[in-house]
Amino acid sequence: MSLVRLVRVCGIVGYVGHRPALDVVLGGLRRMEYRGYDSAGVAVLDGAGALTVERKAGRLANLEGRLDEVGRERFGGTAGMGHTRWATHGAPIDRNSHPHRDASERVAVVHNGIIENFAALRAELEADGVEMASDTDTETAAHLVARAYTEGDTKGDLTASVAAVCRRLEGAFTLVVTHADHPDTIVAARRSSPLVVGVGDGEHFVASDVAAFIEHTREAVELGQDQLVVITREGYDVLDFHGDAAQAKPFTVDWDLSAAEKGGHEYFMLKEIEEQPEALANTLRGHFESGRIILDEQRISDQDLRDVDKVFVVACGSAYHSGLVAKYAIEHWTRLPVEVELASEFRYRDPVLDRDTLVVAVSQSGETADTLEAVRHAREQKARVLAVCNTNGAQIPRESDAVLYTHAGPEIGVASTKAFLAQIAANYLVGLALAQARGTKYPDEVAREFAELEAMPAAVQKVLSTVEQVRDLGRRIADSKAILFLGRHVGFPVALEGALKLKELAYMHAEGFAAGELKHGPIALIEDGLPVVVVMPSPKGRAVLHSKLVSNISEIQARGARTIVIAEEGDETVRPFADELIEVPAVPTLLQPLVSTVPLQVLAAEIARARGYDVDKPRNLAKSVTVE
Repeated sequence: MSLVRLVRVCGIVGYVGHRPALDVVLGGLRRMEYRGYDSAGVAVLDGAGALTVERKAGRLANLEGRLDEVGRERFGGTAGMGHTRWATHGAPIDRNSHPHRDASERVAVVHNGIIENFAALRAELEADGVEMASDTDTETAAHLVARAYTEGDTKGDLTASVAAVCRRLEGAFTLVVTHADHPDTIVAARRSSPLVVGVGDGEHFVASDVAAFIEHTREAVELGQDQLVVITREGYDVLDFHGDAAQAKPFTVDWDLSAAEKGGHEYFMLKEIEEQPEALANTLRGHFESGRIILDEQRISDQDLRDVDKVFVVACGSAYHSGLVAKYAIEHWTRLPVEVELASEFRYRDPVLDRDTLVVAVSQSGETADTLEAVRHAREQKARVLAVCNTNGAQIPRESDAVLYTHAGPEIGVASTKAFLAQIAANYLVGLALAQARGTKYPDEVAREFAELEAMPAAVQKVLSTVEQVRDLGRRIADSKAILFLGRHVGFPVALEGALKLKELAYMHAEGFAAGELKHGPIALIEDGLPVVVVMPSPKGRAVLHSKLVSNISEIQARGARTIVIAEEGDETVRPFADELIEVPAVPTLLQPLVSTVPLQVLAAEIARARGYDVDKPRNLAKSVTVE
């Protein structure tokens, strides 16, 4: 199915239990604010047949202010749900905010995703005399559930009514439904959009992210594709869209609430930058045993890996840049050709795939729609798929033949930092696993490469101890109109990532270039005072490239640019050409992105802060994009 609209994954939380539902729901929405949104709303069942709804455009604080105005005592039940929305159908105004209700105001629905056939469904409802109160696709689901509940075979059966409506919907969606006739029940369903169940003692939760209920329980259940769950105080039942019992997979969340708190930092992103040594160590931990690289899940044999004759890495955004780094390592270690593709373009250009092709799908959330569709296309072509993911039980790992979890912990800041470094490290492990299976590296060589990887958390920690210089620099250049980034070899993807971070956080024009391309056009952009960040290769590992890049720096400096050079400690050759020199530890050439990326993250964050922007929640962006 082709999905053509862009939508951010919104925040959903539902609760049935013994606590005041409003407090639980608002707490869950606060913990999911990092996902991005432009309106918020709640619905609470009071147990006496009343369904109370309030919603407000803007930040969650606007909704809480409105609740204070109308009186929170009106929301006195122990079952309810909440939603933070990114506008897709209809402007971000109060009447388009979720939850949406039917005409009788007995049914309330919150929804993530896109109902692709909503126009036809809306026309059908309007022909039956239904008057729409919003411009959204979501409202159609509320009216359809209400109609199914009052008519035909599903009359009086909320679960069957929701299932019947889900069978009619096209697109990717998560629906959570309440009905005033069932004050102790919530029904939720998913198709290609995240939904998890939280299992507590006398209470149960549904949410788009485990962060919503991690304060109350770490026991969770992952729902499969086209599954529906009914939660009550006593338990939960999982069904398919035809009402038949279905299997779901329990799991335990391996981080707690403290991991999602700021820990004294002004922004989550600053905390997450400092957590990168630990994130790297956690990514590597447990993946080298008895002299062999071990994946987390492997449903393909070593022989399948030996038979691989081509590798594609598919990803989006920062994950795509991690794939560009992976290309250098995998080709060097395995001698296999590697292509790195933007997942959004992959299946539309008809790539040549077969059963000897390995597709490495990289996604922090494991729900990225473009990457998920690339995975499905690859499997249709009989290719093997290996997922690199930070989220246990997400859709992409479930549909892959092998999985390597990064175990970086929750990343709340929208602009990726520790997840990006963890992806680079995981991609290196994929390369070593292939080299090991194919015999292109002897066991002692694999062990040596892994030992070098194990030294990287300490190297990153060293970088973090010296970044005050970078923070000061960021404040001094914050009023620049644009910044360029140059690199060669593995420094090129680092330059791309540095430019992306600046765009995301500071809303500045920034471009990353392969330095050798400078003379083929981009040098025309150089003007007096323009900051140009240059990621230098090691003079020992890549001496030829190093000398060529020194020449590039000399060219741009001669034209008045302000040169900011990231170079290996002890590289005195470059010092005369650097207006600002940022030194990083000397590490093996292929691993340099793990240290050279960190100053660029800090630089972007500091420039954004100096310009007065919220680095955790950049405008127009959200953490996960779950529809193409």
